[in-house]
Amino acid sequence: MTSNPARPNGRQAIRRRGRLAASLAVLAIAASAPFALAQTGPVSVTTSGPVAGVTADGVTAWKGIPFAQPPVGALRWRAPQPPRAWSTVRPATEYSNDCMQIPFAGDAAPLGTAPAEDCLYLNVWKPAAASAGARLPVVVWIYGGGWVNGGASPAVYSGAPLARDGVVVVSFNYRLGRFGFFAHPALTAENADGGLLGNYGYMDQIAALKWIEANIAAFGGDPDNVTIMGESAGGGSVLNLMTSPLAEGLFDRAIAMSAPARMDSGLKPLHADGRPDAEDDGKGFAEWAGVTGDDTAALAALRALPAEKVVEGTGMATRPVAPASGPMIDGRVLVGADSVFRNQRQARVPLMIGGVTADIGWGPPLPRDEMLARFPDPAAAGAAYGDITPDAAFRYAIYMDAFMIEPARFIAQEQTRAGAPVWHYRYGYVAETMRDEWPAVPHATEIPFFMKTIEARYPGEVTPADQQATNLIGAYIVNFARAGDPNGQGLPAWQVFDAGSQPVMRFEADGATGGPDPWRARLDVTQAAAEAARK
Repeated sequence: MTSNPARPNGRQAIRRRGRLAASLAVLAIAASAPFALAQTGPVSVTTSGPVAGVTADGVTAWKGIPFAQPPVGALRWRAPQPPRAWSTVRPATEYSNDCMQIPFAGDAAPLGTAPAEDCLYLNVWKPAAASAGARLPVVVWIYGGGWVNGGASPAVYSGAPLARDGVVVVSFNYRLGRFGFFAHPALTAENADGGLLGNYGYMDQIAALKWIEANIAAFGGDPDNVTIMGESAGGGSVLNLMTSPLAEGLFDRAIAMSAPARMDSGLKPLHADGRPDAEDDGKGFAEWAGVTGDDTAALAALRALPAEKVVEGTGMATRPVAPASGPMIDGRVLVGADSVFRNQRQARVPLMIGGVTADIGWGPPLPRDEMLARFPDPAAAGAAYGDITPDAAFRYAIYMDAFMIEPARFIAQEQTRAGAPVWHYRYGYVAETMRDEWPAVPHATEIPFFMKTIEARYPGEVTPADQQATNLIGAYIVNFARAGDPNGQGLPAWQVFDAGSQPVMRFEADGATGGPDPWRARLDVTQAAAEAARK
C-alpha cells in the first residue's frame, strides 16, 4: 500500500470524483423519488434511497441501513453486492439482525437481535444539534468475537455517547464463521467475483467503508476524516484493513484494541499446492454435511444447506463438528499483515494501539523451567518474569505477552518505522463494582469505557471514578478522531511512541500516566522469541 497521513493530491482527487458521482446519484434520487420529509424522524438520502431515523437525548440515530444485498441463496459466499435502491422513505429506527452465529452466552456484549443470514446493515449516530452542513469526524466501530461471534446490536456498542461529544459514529455487521470465511474448489471454479474468494467477512467490512465514503456526508460526517476502531477480532480487522490493498484510501486513522498480530503463520492460504489450505477445510465441512464433488451441483447443494447446518459447531463456546476456516491469506483481500508491516507497505495513518492488563493468554500448563527454556535467553526471561507468582500467573503473563501485549508493541514499532505517529497504551482501569473479582482488566471489558457505554454494562453501579475514567479515554478518542492526535487541553500528555524510549500510556485507578514501559523487559524477551521462531 502507498497511502500516507497526508494523501497525495491524486488520491484526494480519486476520492472526490467518487464522492461527486455518489452525490449526483443522491441528488437524482432526491429529485425524482415521491417521498415526503414529514416522517417519524429526520430523513437522510443515501445513494440507494431515503432513510428516516429518530432523535433522542441529543443524538439522531439511523439503524438497520442496508449497505449490501442480503447474502442469501445464490449470494451466499459471494462478495457483497450493492443494495437495491428504494424510493419511499425507509424507517431506520431499529437494529437489523446480527449475522448468523451460535450466540456466546458468556459474552460481555450480548446480542440485541436474533442472528440471521440476512445481516448486512449498518447504523449511524450523529449529534442532533449538528448543523445541516456539518462535516464531523467519523468513528467506525468494528466488533470482535473471534470472527465467529459478535454483532453491532449490543448496548455497549451504541455510538450515541461518543456522538454526544461531537463525532459521527458508524457500526456495521460483517459475516462470521463459515458464512464469512469459507473456501471450496467449486467456489474457486465459479469465480463469480473476479478472484474475490474466501474472506467474505472482510469484503463486507470494505463494502461498509465504501458505503461510508459515498454516503456519510448526508449524515453530517466528513468522508475525508474517518477513523476505524475495533477490539479483539475487530482490532485484528483494523490491522488487516491497514494492510489490504482493497481498503486503501477508505480511512484516515486507526485504533486497534487488543488486536491479535503476528498471526500470519497461523492463517491458511486460500489454496496451495501440496499443503493444507482453506479449501481442504471447506471440503471437510462439505463432506460432513453430505455434499460431495467440486462441480456446480455441489455448490448449489452447499448454498441450499440450512443456515443452522452451516453454523453448527462454529461458536467460541461450542465444540467443532467439522473443519472451519477463519480469515485466510487470499492475496487480494488479505495479503499477510505481518509481512506488510515489516515491508512498510501498510496505510501510514496515525494509530492508537494497545491491550489490557489481563488480556488473552493461553497455553499448556508447563513448569517454570520449561516455559523459560522456550526463550532464546532463558536467563534474561527469568529475570524479566521471575518475580511473578504463583506459577499460574507466571505462565499467564508469558502467554498474554506473546499473544496480545508484545504484538501491539511490534505494530507500534513498525508503524513508527513507516513514519506514521503512534500512541501506545495499556488499559488497567477496573470498574469499581468489579474490583473484588478482577485484579486487572480482562479481555474486552475495556470496551464500555472506550465507547462511554458503562451505564449499559454496569446499570446502576457506575461510580464517579468510573465516569471520570470513561470521560478520560473518551476524550482521547474524540481528539484523535478530530485531529489525528489524542492530546488536548486539560488531559495528561500522551507521548508519541518512538523506537528508543518506547513509551506507553497506562490507564489505572489513579488516572493516566505516560512514560517508560514497566513491562519492557518482558516484551523484549518475548520479541526475541517471536523473531527467533520466525526465522
